[in-house]
Amino acid sequence: MGLVLRQSSEQVAGDALLGETLRGVTAAARAGGYRVLVEALPPGTGGYEEIVRSRQTDGIIVSGPRADDAALSNLARDDFPVILQGWLPRLNLPSVDVDNRAGARAAVELLVRQGHRTISCITNAPLAYTAALERLSGYREALEASSIPFDPDRVVEAEFDAASGYRAMRTLLDRSPDCTAVFVASDVVAFGAMGALRDGSRRVPEDVSVIAFDDIPLAAYFDPPLTTVRIPAFELGQAAGQALLDRVVGRPVAARTLLPTELVVRASAAPPPVTARAVGSSTGR
Repeated sequence: MGLVLRQSSEQVAGDALLGETLRGVTAAARAGGYRVLVEALPPGTGGYEEIVRSRQTDGIIVSGPRADDAALSNLARDDFPVILQGWLPRLNLPSVDVDNRAGARAAVELLVRQGHRTISCITNAPLAYTAALERLSGYREALEASSIPFDPDRVVEAEFDAASGYRAMRTLLDRSPDCTAVFVASDVVAFGAMGALRDGSRRVPEDVSVIAFDDIPLAAYFDPPLTTVRIPAFELGQAAGQALLDRVVGRPVAARTLLPTELVVRASAAPPPVTARAVGSSTGR
């Protein structure tokens, strides 16, 4: 079976959860008598035709599908066995994913319970990636459920890595200097964002709280330790691998499988400064 990664080689190298996901895919494949072929197919490069024509795989898992990936439509029409590790509602292809929306919602709800009213967001990736869009949707839903208006100026897109998180946080500090909390939809991106806060003389969490997403192994060793949403990476890979095996042999596969996430509370999120709470209360925000 094939595992196609819709990322650049640099993004693949920086994916701290890829090893666990691949271990899960491999476990499912071996249990079914298969091996795994891994192929990085960056956005903007050729489609999947060469992989299919090579006959080296009986089916593929597409990890990180993008909404603008027109080549996936051809695979869906050709009935080649494909499982999306992600979600594209416009395509009739089975999907296995974590519940990105619910995980993001839980993270922002914690910030709201702590008393934050000015909560910004840095995405994990461009919004063409469905995981980024789902996490942004969860952020927005949590705000609206708490009667906090959604402000698009408080949202900045990042691009998987710490450097983009640093740039995004600098942008947010310029746009929204009153921000007391930020939901960063990736631990790696959050690492850069926290660096920008330090360089801007903002303490975490005393001045600005940070909650992230993924729970990579290093998250517990950030300074301060990072509150984040844990992804079951091994189970995600295993479920995607099993779904592809079922698809190859003709067994029924659910249209969409969502694995639950878990909010891991550490030390990077706390109630906002007293002055910010007073301002929020007086303005009704």
